[in-house]
Parts: sequence; structure tokens; C-alpha cells
Amino acid sequence: MSDVARQVVDDETVAAFHRDGAVVVRGLFSPEEVALIERGIERNLADPSPLFKVASRPDDPGRFVEDFCSWQRIEEYRTIAFESRAADVAAALMGGSDVRLYHDHMLVKEPGTKQPTPWHQDQPYYNVDGVVNCSMWAPVDPVPEESTLEFLAGSHLQGWKLPRTFMDEQATWFPEGSLAELPDIEGSRDEHRIVRWSLEPGDAVFFHMLTLHHAYGVPGTRRRRAFSLRFLGDDMVHAPRAWTTSPPFGELDRELPAGVPLDHPLFPVLRARADA
Repeated sequence: MSDVARQVVDDETVAAFHRDGAVVVRGLFSPEEVALIERGIERNLADPSPLFKVASRPDDPGRFVEDFCSWQRIEEYRTIAFESRAADVAAALMGGSDVRLYHDHMLVKEPGTKQPTPWHQDQPYYNVDGVVNCSMWAPVDPVPEESTLEFLAGSHLQGWKLPRTFMDEQATWFPEGSLAELPDIEGSRDEHRIVRWSLEPGDAVFFHMLTLHHAYGVPGTRRRRAFSLRFLGDDMVHAPRAWTTSPPFGELDRELPAGVPLDHPLFPVLRARADA
């Protein structure tokens, strides 16, 4: 583990990540870095990319919006990805692997948003295979437990589940019956070990791309603006799909064959392994 990572991550946190698939890292970002992320989010909202989407229903009293893959055009995002301690933490959690940037993800739920984010895994929506990975999710607004991400502890060790669209639960990606269905977590919450943390600006959660997670809406008068980075480790490879992934990567299938590392300008190495 690097000296930088040791400032915020200890061996117990690393063990918890491998056991539970999700951990919280308090105070990862300085106030100046939080302000930088906030400026990036506001710039993103003012100038959305072609991948921008509204993820809430038209009759929702609030609004949930997302955008992806903007680090090359939003300097604040690039600075956080390349220069903050986030990639060092990812390296520690992934066992000293190379840390390659997969993509960035902006998520904003405005006050009063009722739209929940259903229970899901992230990796089945992606165009990558492998097991050494992690995602970071960091808010720039205080997030109480009622609006934070919740994780099903240990679910990253239980295999892939069938991804469905969030609004109408369609199997747009893998065909019906090709993967196991998600368990009914909300219908039997007492039977599961669910972990969650209230968060302050500067805190971040890190989780495996196969860890089941969800979030409720955002009641009250506060926004919930968050910025996420997805990191790939040494065994992650390109997995072209016959459908449009989320996020999509255009003509990448013509440039990278299946089963090779994502050695491409879209996915720069942020931290090289110490023994490289």
C-alpha cells in the first residue's frame, strides 16, 4: 500500500472491501477538492454531454439526472481523477494492481426527487469482464442515511444478476433467463446484511462493480450531487456486447478485440503498480 493510501485506508478497510464489497473512506477529499468537484458538476449540468440523461419520471416533483465520460472535457473531473488520492485508495483496495480509469459518472438528485435507484450491480451494464475493480462515489452535499447508497454486503461474491432497465424493468441487455434474477431485498430487508453510511462532503464510498446497491429518493430541500469514478484493475478486459452498454463507447469494438486489456487513450492508467 502506498504512503498516500495509508493516510486514509488501513488494513481493516481493505479487508472489509474484500469481505463486504463496499467501504466508506472518511475525509478522502480536502475542502478545496470538494469545491473543485462541485464546480465540475455545475459545469457539467450547464454543458451536458451527448450521454446526458434524465433518470426520473416526468411527473416526479424532483429530478434525477446523470452524465458520463466527461473527464476529457471537464478539467475539474480530470484533476480529481489524476491528482487526488482516489486512485491511490483504489490501488490499495485492489491489491496493488495498476489502476486504469474506466469512466466518470455524475449523478444529481434535486430536492424532492421520488425516483429511487433500484437494487442492481453495475458490471453487467458495462463492456468489461474481470474481477479486480472498484468504483468511488463521492457527494458534494451532506447525504443522510435516508438518501445514501445502500449495499448488500458480500453480494459481489454471489455472481452476476440479470440487469434490467430502471424505469420499466426490461431485460434490455442480457436475454431473459440468461442470468440469475436479483433477490427481493426490499421485500425481506431483515434477512439481509445491508450496509450504509451517512456522508459529508469529502467522504467517499468505494464498492466492487458486482456489489448490489440502491438508493431511495431525496426528500426535503437539499440536493444530492455526487461524482463517481470507475477503476479497472489488472485482470479487467474488453468485453464487446451485442447491445448498447451503459455507458456506450462508440466504435471501441472496432479498435479493441474481445479479451484484451483496455489499453486505449479513453482508459488511461492513473497509478502503475509498485513492482512494474
